[in-house]
Amino acid sequence: MKKLNKIALFALSALTLVGCADLDTEPLGKTITADQKEEVLEADPTRIEAGVTAICSNFTVYGAVGGEDQHNDFGYPAIMMLLDHRGTDLVSFDTGYNWFSYPLIYSDVQNNGVGTAIIWYTLFNQIFTANAILGVLDPETEDPTTQFYLAQALAIRAFDYFNLVQVYQHTYVGHESALGIPLITEKNAAEVATSGVARATVEDTYTFILNDINKAIELLEATDVERADKRYVSLDVAYGIRARINLVMNNWQAAYNDAVAAINASDSKVMSINEAGKPAFIDINEKSWMWGVLITDKDRVATTGICNFPSHMGSFNYGYASVGAWRLINKKLFAAIPETDVRRNWFLDAECNSATLTKAQLDYVKNSAKCPAYTQVKYAAMGDEMGTDNNSCDVPLMRIEEMYYIAYEAQAMNGDVPGAVAALNKFVNTYRDTDYLCEATTKEEAQEAIWNQRRIEFWGEGLSWFDIKRLNKGVNRLGGGFPETAVFNFEPNADALILPIPHAETQYNKLMEGNPAVSVPQPIPDETEE
Repeated sequence: MKKLNKIALFALSALTLVGCADLDTEPLGKTITADQKEEVLEADPTRIEAGVTAICSNFTVYGAVGGEDQHNDFGYPAIMMLLDHRGTDLVSFDTGYNWFSYPLIYSDVQNNGVGTAIIWYTLFNQIFTANAILGVLDPETEDPTTQFYLAQALAIRAFDYFNLVQVYQHTYVGHESALGIPLITEKNAAEVATSGVARATVEDTYTFILNDINKAIELLEATDVERADKRYVSLDVAYGIRARINLVMNNWQAAYNDAVAAINASDSKVMSINEAGKPAFIDINEKSWMWGVLITDKDRVATTGICNFPSHMGSFNYGYASVGAWRLINKKLFAAIPETDVRRNWFLDAECNSATLTKAQLDYVKNSAKCPAYTQVKYAAMGDEMGTDNNSCDVPLMRIEEMYYIAYEAQAMNGDVPGAVAALNKFVNTYRDTDYLCEATTKEEAQEAIWNQRRIEFWGEGLSWFDIKRLNKGVNRLGGGFPETAVFNFEPNADALILPIPHAETQYNKLMEGNPAVSVPQPIPDETEE
């Protein structure tokens, strides 16, 4: 049996192993009593701490699914890139150096593809690690440290299931009774391993997700334990996760309340207009980051040199991008960014210039690396060393700016269009573009304007695909600068926009129905330039 081939077996094994921390729960048909849980904790409480750390470490495990020969298998940052490549705003070339060419050209619609395997198994592996923690901790504990540990497992499990249901099904509204995700928990893992499990409906999946994140928030509100660093979920991050969930569900007032609560609870600050627009986004301690993936130069994804997010994304460092797999912005989107918007400088223009680059940075991208027009220069190099092979850069999971955009969208969609538009204008004028003016008068116009701001602000941060799904935008790449093998125009509910569940899962778990079979779509002729 191949490694990570069957989630049902992982449902069992994950309860005995939490990363490298063996919790000795042995769930093979046995019942773990409260006394036994207490014995585990008293015997070696550091195992629980190590297990919680392992949940966060699962965000960046290299080769966990496809082995170390699969250079795009490096944890959640790989999922971010896989999904961004399915969308409209990130352009790359269909070359041999591009390990993300299959989502780019939609050959990932096959259920035996590596892309769906990376997403499915990376997230379920993390879910099972969270289940292991939840399986040995007292859910009614009043111990602050234990409450913090429980909250980590619940919040990250909610995050993982939330991502899974968006990838493997259409958006919540209008698809509540469609098939969602098989829900595997610390309570049913042994039964799942022997009997399988069916997919819950989308509505039931979201109900489960909300229960998890609600409990996580309740625990974080009760405990005074502070996280060691931004790898871990703090109260503001938990509010942020729930704000995302409520936004997808069109629970506008709840989304607004959560976004505001996240802002009020957070120490993170919006990047100023002088700070924004310059290469950055590589350090978990950057002021706007609420949550991120922490990577050190000792981590395996870093020691590989080229099997990591900066290698595939970066323009200033050595890696796959630098030998031809460049990451570019959609030409139409770039053209829509006003010259007064500092974020325009996150990308090279048609002459390969960017006003905020240093002389050394500009010389590198134009002369040494020879980056093509519209290449991203948003992500800096480690230590600002041009051409470095030190790719131990952190990766953002959530920034405070997102909470403001969620609040404005929810406010507009809940009926207060003038208030939302005024707040949006003030925010963008203060932090991104002094000349920006949104004149939306309907909630639909306001939502569209905010979406366009999100497209620019979070380019390359793994959020664009989820926006496409929840807003029913479809994928229109005409005139965007995509290679001819990757020009598509999909309707919002096209079957190609939901990924297939891995074939091994539906073969092994007879209770689980797969998604509709889809043929690899054929590209269409692009628009001709005038």
